[in-house]
Amino acid sequence: MVENGCKHQKGPGFASPLDATKGPREALVYLPCIVPDQSRPDYLATVDVDPSNDTYSQVIHRLPMLHKGDELHHSGWNACSSCHGDPTKSRDMLILPATQSHRVYGIDVASDPRAPRHSKTAEPADVTKTGLAFLHTAHCLGSGDIMISAMGDPEGNAKGGFLILDQDLKVKGTWSDEVTKFGYDFWYQPRHNVMFSSEWGTPNTFTKGFNPLLVPTSYGSDLHVWDWQNKKQVQTINLGSEGLIPLEIRFLHDPNSTHGFVGAALSSNIIHFTKDVSGQWVHKVVIKQEWPKMIGWALPTLPPLITDILISLDDKFLYFSNWLRGDIAQYDITDPENPKLAGRVWLGGCCRKGGPYKVVGGLPEDTPDAPDIPTVKGHELLGGPQMIQLSRDGKRLYVSNSLFSAWDKQFYPDMVKKGSYMLQIDVDNVSGGLKLNPEFYVDFGAEPEGPVLAHEIRYPGGDCSSDIWE
Repeated sequence: MVENGCKHQKGPGFASPLDATKGPREALVYLPCIVPDQSRPDYLATVDVDPSNDTYSQVIHRLPMLHKGDELHHSGWNACSSCHGDPTKSRDMLILPATQSHRVYGIDVASDPRAPRHSKTAEPADVTKTGLAFLHTAHCLGSGDIMISAMGDPEGNAKGGFLILDQDLKVKGTWSDEVTKFGYDFWYQPRHNVMFSSEWGTPNTFTKGFNPLLVPTSYGSDLHVWDWQNKKQVQTINLGSEGLIPLEIRFLHDPNSTHGFVGAALSSNIIHFTKDVSGQWVHKVVIKQEWPKMIGWALPTLPPLITDILISLDDKFLYFSNWLRGDIAQYDITDPENPKLAGRVWLGGCCRKGGPYKVVGGLPEDTPDAPDIPTVKGHELLGGPQMIQLSRDGKRLYVSNSLFSAWDKQFYPDMVKKGSYMLQIDVDNVSGGLKLNPEFYVDFGAEPEGPVLAHEIRYPGGDCSSDIWE
């Protein structure tokens, strides 16, 4: 059985994470597609992932946005499992915050899941009047509101904060009157009255590409701990040199758990955090990755660059992508403080046999030499694996390879010219292991109006990085 929408006897989503693992198989996925030269609007692509259909692994619908230059990025939902117990709530609108224009689109995915349509829009003026801009993560709240993180002020200076919107996408204001130096992602765990938020950098800096000389002044290295009920910061955790640019942040899905992880992009380490006996939140690096030694690259060593992480709904495995190195890793986190490598797959990147750069050391022990990168249905895998999304049953991992248009142009210009991809990885969710599916390839370089850059992946019924349980 596969899903064609989101219909439940109760509210949206599932009663628990384990119930979600038993839900219907995904039949569709939605991805924002970015037009890198801004000559036409970005759009939302609908991809058929039901292997019984003739249109399997094809884009079956494209919904253009209403304006050019939005730079769609991440997405969320108007309602999710956080309000599963409320039958008046429905997961019927995909929320698309625009990173560059500060606009928020609400897309109707319930009327016809295979052909989404525009529903509501929050315009830039409605957003920027709050003093926040450069939007990123959207999460639905149990109250019925929608919360979106911001990374800057309207002038592009660094400023971390959170917007609150209602179901009509009316901007109600900010979630808190406090702000952080930088902003990016967030995750809340209501049973422990806590929210964690992370940091990227200054919009005026990162929207122009990456300059390592600006890391000390223009990029973050802190985690922020918030009192969820009182909406106040209660602790700041400085991650130091081992936690530079902490991006995606995840708690375990079990709402009773105090364990979580963040991927430090530049340092390329996975950092675990939890609450100690005194009630303070503590952290340590639990996966430390060496930087490969390179000849011909911009620097003598290359940061693997962790750009996305997620946790399986049964809280057994952690997955993360190394966008520059070119691999996805799977770790068993049954003991969250001592992860164990369970699988790895190479999907491109800068470390490849026969590539433009020579690797002379520093690769993982399980892959000591530059790996062979496979072709899929005749396609060379350009760029590196970036956004990842796991099926609810934990057996399929979907992958796209665009990070952010300015960074794509800097690090993988051929991918920008030829378009990005979406792949599927077969997962051993019992013993561990990752294997590329050679029959699945979505070619965003062959789009009707020209190549585009595909980003975050969402299922109509919720997934590992959208739903939070209260």
